[in-house]
Amino acid sequence: MSGGGERPELEQVPETALWTLWHRAVEARRPDTVLHDPKAVELVDRIDYPFAERFGTGGLQAQLQALRAACFDREVTDFLAREPRGTVVCLGDGLETQYWRVDNGRARWLSVDLPDSAALRAELLPPGPRQRYLAADATDLGWADEVDRDRGVLISTQGLLMYLPPARVRSLIAGCAQRFPGGSLVLDAVPRWFGRLARQGKVRAHGYQAPPMPWAMDADERDKLRTADPAVAAVRDVRPTGGRGLVGALLPLALTVPPLATRRPSVTALDFAAR
Repeated sequence: MSGGGERPELEQVPETALWTLWHRAVEARRPDTVLHDPKAVELVDRIDYPFAERFGTGGLQAQLQALRAACFDREVTDFLAREPRGTVVCLGDGLETQYWRVDNGRARWLSVDLPDSAALRAELLPPGPRQRYLAADATDLGWADEVDRDRGVLISTQGLLMYLPPARVRSLIAGCAQRFPGGSLVLDAVPRWFGRLARQGKVRAHGYQAPPMPWAMDADERDKLRTADPAVAAVRDVRPTGGRGLVGALLPLALTVPPLATRRPSVTALDFAAR
């Protein structure tokens, strides 16, 4: 399936943005979906791109991507319950449609992405009055000066950090911890075995090959993230819930039984100390 409408300039946009969008939309079309994401479905239908030919028809991968997104959604929803007028900062946002899934009507949202990706997002997902798109390198932390720190701040790095060198991951975490006391950062990581395959160019599906992933972390290594900065006060495992069919049946085992429990993809929340 491909969209039948808009033909945006996609050449300079990382294909991962389209890949994750497609899989969320595939899952969202199901009547028994684990992620309600009508905006993703609408966007795929609007874009003239050979999604199915390039990425396949979804299935298991679509559900796994949706369960990952749901982990981030849950953290943002919990944050907005505590800080209804807080700010959600999304780094490397691509074509993520989380705002349309969980916005509470009062929060502020800042999306930070490289210029080509930010321009495509603005074209396809025009920002509302409480949304702002900033074209910038998410790792240089200049964007932090654009955030209102008088209210709570949550930083989301969904699908970003695995594509960065380890030293930049560490410096980004440290910079956020120093600049946003009392705030939180939510990240996801691929396990080390998967990162090795990606770096060797062995992660492929249909016509898509995953980019190299310089940074990887096994799930049982998450406490090492505390060493990025003394202001990292707490590290929490954000576990997927639900699941359908075989995924739903195996998920409890994958989360608790070694070696699956330690060598699985993970979502982690870091809470920063208040000053």
